[in-house]
Amino acid sequence: MRPAEPAPILQGFVERLGAVRARIARAAERSGRDPAAIVLVGASKVVAIERLREATAAGLSDLGENRVQEARDKIAALADVLPRVRWHLIGHLQSNKAKLAATLFDWVHSVDSAAIVRELDRRAAEAGRRIAVLVEVNTSGERSKFGVAPGAEIDLLRALAAASALEPRGLMTVGPLTDDVEDSRPAYRLLAERLREAQRAVPGARLDQLSMGMSGDFEVAIEEGATMVRVGTALFGPRPLPGANRGGT
Repeated sequence: MRPAEPAPILQGFVERLGAVRARIARAAERSGRDPAAIVLVGASKVVAIERLREATAAGLSDLGENRVQEARDKIAALADVLPRVRWHLIGHLQSNKAKLAATLFDWVHSVDSAAIVRELDRRAAEAGRRIAVLVEVNTSGERSKFGVAPGAEIDLLRALAAASALEPRGLMTVGPLTDDVEDSRPAYRLLAERLREAQRAVPGARLDQLSMGMSGDFEVAIEEGATMVRVGTALFGPRPLPGANRGGT
């Protein structure tokens, strides 16, 4: 008996996933790095639950959500695949969402204030969880973006290192909105420089992660040192709502 053909949507996703992974591999090889060291986070804002189920079946093991409440509903609906999925918060975190976020996410990419560090740490401790955290840095200087100014990340990483339920792991940035991917390179290069400085300034912390790069420019980000890329459109196709590319596209 011939094996059943994959469902059309799943087959389409498998092809896109393969194409993205091939692009990651080529970018890693150009920069002399191991492609296996790059984590592909599927930016899944407004992606339907059934499509996420298909994505995890196809081998995508990391999903990134922008909104805490949307993530809550998806995580509940996908409880049966949770053992093979890591959930990342890639959108801005407000203090009033920290309690819920602390129960949902394995990684938080977007910490940008001492108040958030304190609240997230308190809530994670209450939930009996330990969360990996990245500090968001506004490397482009755009007023529309969240994140601390370059240099201010050191104090937040020190606060994270002193926290009881949070583990500082590195830095995150959202690149500039541009049609030329090379315009993103200075922002990503700056984040890599800030991570090297942070490693010197916060000894003992395991600072080894750079979350940067989205569908249009993740190859440039990898060339500049990205260890996590947040890819939505290249995996799931265009998303209908404005602002869907806040943390990953």
